[in-house]
Amino acid sequence: MRILLTSFAHNTHYYNLVPLGWALRAAGHEVRVAGQPSLTDTITGSGLTAVPVGDDRTIIDLITEVGDDLVLYQQGMDFLDTRDEPLSWEHALGQQTIMSAMCLAPLNGDSTIDDMVALARSWRPDLVLWEPFTHAGPIAAHACGAAHARLLWGPDVVLNARQQFTRLLGERPAEQREDPIGEWLTWTLERHGMAADKDTIEELFAGQWTIDPSAESLRLPVRAEVVPMRYVPYNGASVLPGWLIEPPTRPRVCITLGVSTRETYGGDGVPFHELLAGLADVDAEIVATLDAAQLPDAAGLPGNVRVVDFVPLDALLPSCAAIVHHGGAGTCFTATLHGVPQIVVASLWDAPMKARQVADAGAGIALTPEKLDADTLRSAVVHALESREMAAAARRLGDEMLAAPTPAALVPRLERLTAAHRRA
Repeated sequence: MRILLTSFAHNTHYYNLVPLGWALRAAGHEVRVAGQPSLTDTITGSGLTAVPVGDDRTIIDLITEVGDDLVLYQQGMDFLDTRDEPLSWEHALGQQTIMSAMCLAPLNGDSTIDDMVALARSWRPDLVLWEPFTHAGPIAAHACGAAHARLLWGPDVVLNARQQFTRLLGERPAEQREDPIGEWLTWTLERHGMAADKDTIEELFAGQWTIDPSAESLRLPVRAEVVPMRYVPYNGASVLPGWLIEPPTRPRVCITLGVSTRETYGGDGVPFHELLAGLADVDAEIVATLDAAQLPDAAGLPGNVRVVDFVPLDALLPSCAAIVHHGGAGTCFTATLHGVPQIVVASLWDAPMKARQVADAGAGIALTPEKLDADTLRSAVVHALESREMAAAARRLGDEMLAAPTPAALVPRLERLTAAHRRA
């Protein structure tokens, strides 16, 4: 088969596609990755073939353009209230408006979609696998008759919210059925000579099926064909430090904000120096993966704190008894895979949802940035280290992830699904 992977130009979102790309390539399929030019080196560095499409607008360009403060533009976008149903029609419509204006349209610019459609019509892939914000992928698949599917990097908050929105939309009077995402997709299809009906719009939003690496008990209820896949961490090029080869002599705790957060971190909370100082009397080795911008001066930190700029979490977390993090996709999945209790300090997008899911499962603690101080963090870390129940719950979630098929084992099913959904 010919298989096209697609992601907008953000490394950590692309990383989630890499292990499945490797598995498909190793099975003998032809794999190409379409992304904006700034993603090219990341794609080729992962060992896959890059096809640059569109212009070089990145997510950081977008953030800068709208004011460099995501919080102001994402109020009400933590999705916690959509676990059951939106608070109101106005709330659901607001979410769809923000997703259309702040995510889907800017991250899938006209030039990117134009190039992606041209590539698909020329190369004619059999299957397009797309990162959940990169709707240029399913649009291109629709243009050439390819099968297409999303590969999730977190709980399926966008489809869960979309399906609740469409239910509420159907209850509105005909003259009040505003659908920002549907309108954007319709305009885009028409621009490429394709008609759009309701079923087509929902398929382009949701994919023909969804590949989900989440632990089974943490999946949100959605009306879609869900294909489980074991999460395989990929962090890009990395080198294992010598100190990590030796087993720790006391419990180890990782504190990280992830790589992507470094690009957008505002630094308005409690200084990291203060948070780390509050852990001085905890009988644990604290490994803080912070860069110079997050921790300008590492002098004077407690003796039990080790500061490193970067270490691959997949290598670090098996030796950890707990992790403190921001709720990022790769960090949360990797911690869950390795059965590590999590203290999640979450504020944006689906991170509060993930924090609440982990806490509700008994596998961690959810904190809000507003309530985070040295004493609160210390208390949470001590509780995570001492709680046998939390450790057991974390291991159960890890076992759920390990029970899913590996990317390699999933390939035959993807071949069958492609044959069933591809248009001749």
